[in-house]
Amino acid sequence: MISGKKILAIIPARGGSKGLKNKNIKLLCGKPLIEWTIQKGKLSKYLDNIVVTTDNLDIANISKNCGAEVPFMRPKNLARDDSSTFDAVMHALSHYKDKNISFDYIVLLEPTSPLREDEDIDKMLEKLHKNKNDYDSIISIGEVGEHPSIIKKIVNENLQPFEPNIKQTLRRQDNIPSYFPYGVAYIAKTRNLVSEKSFYTKRCTYFELKRYQNYEIDDIYDFLCVENVMKFEWRIK
Repeated sequence: MISGKKILAIIPARGGSKGLKNKNIKLLCGKPLIEWTIQKGKLSKYLDNIVVTTDNLDIANISKNCGAEVPFMRPKNLARDDSSTFDAVMHALSHYKDKNISFDYIVLLEPTSPLREDEDIDKMLEKLHKNKNDYDSIISIGEVGEHPSIIKKIVNENLQPFEPNIKQTLRRQDNIPSYFPYGVAYIAKTRNLVSEKSFYTKRCTYFELKRYQNYEIDDIYDFLCVENVMKFEWRIK
């Protein structure tokens, strides 16, 4: 809890990953990938429940052994390639609604963004709650080097600016900084999440990550990068 407000953390981890088979339980520096996220969640002084929503028994059992709750299995129709994370979150909330259990804040922790620092989740919750009259959600972001002004698209074999309305500059330092939302945490007030159907509420603020945290694991190359970042930044052998 934070100031008497109940908080539910949801970790989405379906079994049918395509870019990297079984990535959510693939060993990363000696631990299943999902364990890194569960451990950081358990370090929080505010999270009341840490729930893994999955359709896979192996992921469920490993998550339980790591200290997370798996009170239900996600239906297969919510675990397809085209299924949305938002629908999985709503399914989890319906489970608690049926038990007359409510939460004031929902925290989405993506296991594919394991480079969290110990206090990131709590710092984000504190910032959002402190500014609760002005904001309804907070997203973790990292500055990206691939600026939109230099991103290209292919149209009929022609290379063209992806967004021609953005002024193209010659020097990186002349560009307005651009940011990407990494899955360290997405946090929203429950009522706004439900009514606006997104963690990107109309009144959304941010939490800026450090450069080394700007990775998401979608394929083996991302996995290898994160593994080596962990070894370098966290001195893991």
